Amino acid sequence: MRNLKQFMLFVMVGSLLSLTSCSSDDDGGAPGSAPSGSLTAKVDGANFQSMEISSSATVANSGQNLIIIASNSDGNAFSITIFGYEGVGTYPIGGGANIANVGSYSETDVDLNNPQNSTTEIWQAPYNDSMVGEVNISDETDSKVIGTFNFTCKNVGGDQSIKTITDGSFDLNKQVVN
Repeated sequence: MRNLKQFMLFVMVGSLLSLTSCSSDDDGGAPGSAPSGSLTAKVDGANFQSMEISSSATVANSGQNLIIIASNSDGNAFSITIFGYEGVGTYPIGGGANIANVGSYSETDVDLNNPQNSTTEIWQAPYNDSMVGEVNISDETDSKVIGTFNFTCKNVGGDQSIKTITDGSFDLNKQVVN
């Protein structure tokens, strides 16, 4: 009987130590540094900051999807969609057939003399079956979605160039659509 009590004490202490020493990947991490209402990032090292008027986070499909749209005055924009959205947590971009989260970065070159000659290039992620980045939601309230992101994307419909998106951060106004 004494051996059973000692064994149970050992199991309880071991379980307690293992549970308290683990960290969660689902906490969404620390919030980024984006100003309220905007999205910021580095695109191949160049700074990007969206305008508040053209940036939003939409929770749709009865809360199952998160759609982030953000653009700046230069005609550049980000779009990030998370399917199976569950609030605060970490969401991979890419990584096989079971992960459908996507991100894109686009650049529009407007020809003011002839707007019909304007061009848009889009870099997509994922562009193969590997994990190319992640989105971390650190906070969600009734009016805001806050988090960070990074990914690598490819111009699959154009010159096949790769862009690296780093230091992505957002503090966006939230809307809910069912």
